[in-house]
Amino acid sequence: MHQDKYVFSQLVSFLDRSKFNRIVTKYDGDKYVKYFTCWNQLLALMFGQLSNRESLRDLIIALEAHQGKTYHLGLGKNVTRSNLSKANQNRDYRIFESFAYYMVEQAQKKLKTSIFNLGSNVYAFDSTTIDLCLVVFWWAKFRKKKGGIKIHTLYDIETQIPAFFHITTASVHDSKAMSEIPYETGAYYIFDRGYNCFKSLFKIETLESYFVVRAKSNLQFKAINWKRRLPRNILSDAIGELTIYKSSKDYPSHIRKVCFWDEEQKRKFTFLTNAMDLSPLQIAELYKNRWQIELFFKWLKQHLKIKKFWGNTENAVRIQIYSAIIAYCLVAIIQHDMEIDRTTYEILQILSISLTDKTRLRDLFNKTNFNNDKERCGFSEPSLFKF
Repeated sequence: MHQDKYVFSQLVSFLDRSKFNRIVTKYDGDKYVKYFTCWNQLLALMFGQLSNRESLRDLIIALEAHQGKTYHLGLGKNVTRSNLSKANQNRDYRIFESFAYYMVEQAQKKLKTSIFNLGSNVYAFDSTTIDLCLVVFWWAKFRKKKGGIKIHTLYDIETQIPAFFHITTASVHDSKAMSEIPYETGAYYIFDRGYNCFKSLFKIETLESYFVVRAKSNLQFKAINWKRRLPRNILSDAIGELTIYKSSKDYPSHIRKVCFWDEEQKRKFTFLTNAMDLSPLQIAELYKNRWQIELFFKWLKQHLKIKKFWGNTENAVRIQIYSAIIAYCLVAIIQHDMEIDRTTYEILQILSISLTDKTRLRDLFNKTNFNNDKERCGFSEPSLFKF
């Protein structure tokens, strides 16, 4: 069935073009466009992500090398540097943002699982900073002579899929993005120390959701009652109230403080939470799994193109980031649907050199024998999408 289809065309078949076209119509993306449509633009960006292109020039050279195949790859015959550059600069980034959220939703449905058995979704929220040259990216002012952006991400720990992302300049403090999170009733949200914003945490409380946040060292807390029989490595477990005036005004309810001793790191961690029914070890375990979002950021920066951008406007940067997220979700969906017994790193390496081959996807992954990067290079890669 696929013997005459290129590998890239087989990958594209996993995308819902009808859904994408409805989004394009909503934002008039193809209005007055004759040749290089939003769909062509998306596929060109996906080709660049999956083939590991370093720049816009690099991407166009790669496509020109396969000029006779671009029509059958779904890219059309008008993929030029000027067309792609203008499209990234002028077309509404919300088209790609909406489709990225759709892909996230599809990936979450397929990878739905229960690790913590809490009956609700468990999310970690954090941000990663991408440094930019202020001379080129003038709109992304960070410091006096430095530019940068932040990708604030709500990461579903159980499905290993980013559920929400908010892009700002790097000058925006992490806690400011907490108000943008689409909170779910009953869900659990895990934060690091930079998110000790008690007004936002109390919002989670009022929505009948739960949070676990690592407390700052200057925390002022008055215990009202506490547990005396504690499991190993739990130093204290108390319910009380915040004593600093502003903090107590922002968070007027009782709050729980758990102190945990990590034997591996030989250090003490203090957590604040409103999850009164969980054991203190469950609280520590939830925070420990927050590290998965750091692995996600590391993986994204190493294997998809979000550090070097193919355009210098804010619109172009946003479109490239959303195309990277779409590629990430596409790999997750393919790996799940085809039950591929390979790491995500191996899948990307195989795809990067095989996009213009005419091989069945299953044969491609079965026949190709790549050594694990951990064995070849001697370092550990983030392990994502393991089933």
